[in-house]
Amino acid sequence: MRVLGAIWLIFWATWVAAPPLATAQQKPPKPRTIVTTDGEVDDVDSFIRLLLYANEFDIAGLVYSSSQWHYAGDGKGTLFTSEMQSTAERYGERTELRWPGTTWMQHYISQYGKVYDNLRKHAPGYPSPDYLQSIVRVGNIEFEGEMEKDTEGSDYIKSVLLDENPSPVYLQIWGGTNTVARALKSIEEEYKSTPQWPGIYKKVNDKAIIYAVLDQDATYQKYIAPHWPEIKVLYNSDQFWSFAYLWPRVVPVELQPYLSGKWFAENIKFNHGPLLAEYYLWGDGNQIAGDPEHTHGDMAEARKFDRSQYDFISEGDSPAFFYLLDVGLRSMEDASYGGWGGRMVQSAENPNRWEDGKQVTDFNPHTKKEDTTYPQTRWIDVLQNDFAARADWCVMTYEEANHPPVVKLNNARDLVAKPGGQVTLSGGATDPDGDALGYRWWQYEEADTYQGKVTIRNHDRRKASFTVPKNAGSGDTIHLILEVTDAGTPQLTRYQRVIVTVE
Repeated sequence: MRVLGAIWLIFWATWVAAPPLATAQQKPPKPRTIVTTDGEVDDVDSFIRLLLYANEFDIAGLVYSSSQWHYAGDGKGTLFTSEMQSTAERYGERTELRWPGTTWMQHYISQYGKVYDNLRKHAPGYPSPDYLQSIVRVGNIEFEGEMEKDTEGSDYIKSVLLDENPSPVYLQIWGGTNTVARALKSIEEEYKSTPQWPGIYKKVNDKAIIYAVLDQDATYQKYIAPHWPEIKVLYNSDQFWSFAYLWPRVVPVELQPYLSGKWFAENIKFNHGPLLAEYYLWGDGNQIAGDPEHTHGDMAEARKFDRSQYDFISEGDSPAFFYLLDVGLRSMEDASYGGWGGRMVQSAENPNRWEDGKQVTDFNPHTKKEDTTYPQTRWIDVLQNDFAARADWCVMTYEEANHPPVVKLNNARDLVAKPGGQVTLSGGATDPDGDALGYRWWQYEEADTYQGKVTIRNHDRRKASFTVPKNAGSGDTIHLILEVTDAGTPQLTRYQRVIVTVE
């Protein structure tokens, strides 16, 4: 609940302004993105899922980087101690730490190549395996936070930030920010003392958007924040846990079946092709080379943590690309709207930084409490069903598999109304498989700036309505979500969002 800063509003309006009428709705350009990763087990599982959604993005780069948990060392026996207190206490001086190497992404792209032709039967736009292999780079991997040297990965990120494509570049940080920091530092060193610097500085600030899952080294705080304070940042410190190692603690019991071994065995791990056969799960008997702490595959270890065979381990980095999926929730227009990648609010200290954290909660209907992870957890069932459908795409014909409905509004998606006024909402959907469709209109109260509830009449029909409460103030917003779910297997859901601003 906050007022959008003018700088941020101008940025989003420039890049992702929505057409005012439903009749003019068009699918926006695919978001351009670069993934940086340290190769932990949850990065691998996130990467496998990312490949199934590769048609939804313009993937511009895949870059190995280090973090406080994973670094390669310099090969000279140099001892290193982490700058991060918890890691320093846990590991002390090391020459390297749990390094999984720089070939695993290429391996999974090769496995993707084996299902590529089948995926293309279900949706256009999947990048070729050869293209994906061509954009893999090795970044700054020697030590946690190492950013003194230019690397092929940092040079590649630099080249994308400086190219002539003006589209935003979402820099997904699955490990440390050091390779991105090195790219930015190289730009600064090359241009800061030249007449081109003001233009270059603006260009990079206009393009770069960092989505970081925690701070896994100190380079954002030490270099990026003070030197590039106008770069847009989306920072996920709490909500990702619903898709990470601690999920049994934060995911409501009612949603945990979607993360269970039974669900993964039936829907993902088996009989879905060679790529998903390598998805890591508890008690699967597998071990990542180079990471002695990846013991999740041992059933004895699973039992220690009360895990069943094939239970979900973690995809802690997946919210970084869930955010980029256009499912109709409009969350890329404004991170406070909330969507599959969570919900964040504008920082009071830096208007270019958006954060989750203890102050950002959604009401959890299962626990009847405000919950810091529920802005992400609330989508688990639909996200997992969507994942299962994509897994089917790897092996099934178009006729055998399910595909999401296409949802449209029959009214503008931004409306204005007076207190006490009547608002009519109308939408519809088509299903590519001819499945029956269920409709639900609901208010996303936490995304509103109006502090209250509205009563939606005919909320389970295509056409619904509500009365703007008389106590709504001028400028208040009310967010109404049209949610459409098909009757296919697995059931798939898409949306449209109407934002009503009170006069």
